[in-house]
Amino acid sequence: MQEGVLLRELHQRVAHGVAFAIDVVTATAVRVEGAEAKRALSDVIELLHGYSDVHRALAMPAGETLIHAAAYLRKLGLGMRRALLDRMDIQLAFATQSLALKPERCWYLGLIVHELVMHAARHACFDARAGQIRIKLTRTGALVNCVILDNGSRPAREASDRELRTATDIARALGGRIEQGFGAEFTSIVLSFPLTERERGANWSIATRQMRVPRRARAAAASDGAALRPRPSADALGGLLSPSHHTDAS
Repeated sequence: MQEGVLLRELHQRVAHGVAFAIDVVTATAVRVEGAEAKRALSDVIELLHGYSDVHRALAMPAGETLIHAAAYLRKLGLGMRRALLDRMDIQLAFATQSLALKPERCWYLGLIVHELVMHAARHACFDARAGQIRIKLTRTGALVNCVILDNGSRPAREASDRELRTATDIARALGGRIEQGFGAEFTSIVLSFPLTERERGANWSIATRQMRVPRRARAAAASDGAALRPRPSADALGGLLSPSHHTDAS
């Protein structure tokens, strides 16, 4: 209990510090002369807003209400794109199933995904390929799999495994583990962990409700979603992340 209070207090202090930095840079951008200087400061402001979004998404949740993990990860992903990935010309996409998790365990998942995506962005060797990172979240029975897959090659990764120790430790707190896979033009990191009894019951209820939705309504929803999703490019990731289930992408 005490650790939770301290973590929330630390989170608030960092959030206030970032907000203060945004205010200071914004005021400077108003006063400074010259279009180039204003553009540079505006870029800094946008960067700080991105990190603020990530920081808010990674806040330790309160309460006991189960969290929609797919929506949580998409919100986190938007912050990561704004803060870093868009600036590196790295595309971030999702393929997710509905999944309900306890607040603390969803937070653990977010911490791991953030670490693994940042790890991929720092170390991927994309060569002449457009950078792509995709997150696939699925549930099979009582087992959750979260795959972080990018189209970078292996050489730049071999010395960076030690950086995954924090993610590995958090995975153990979920009762799970992390495994890596390599190919000529892709690198994958898979987080697997079991659901708790409460989570199993909640997700079974969600799956049951989804099965009761008329087939025509499901098809219409899938068609609407497909119209909003970007057309996938022909690359190694496309084949590896072609889920047979309904997906949400962003």
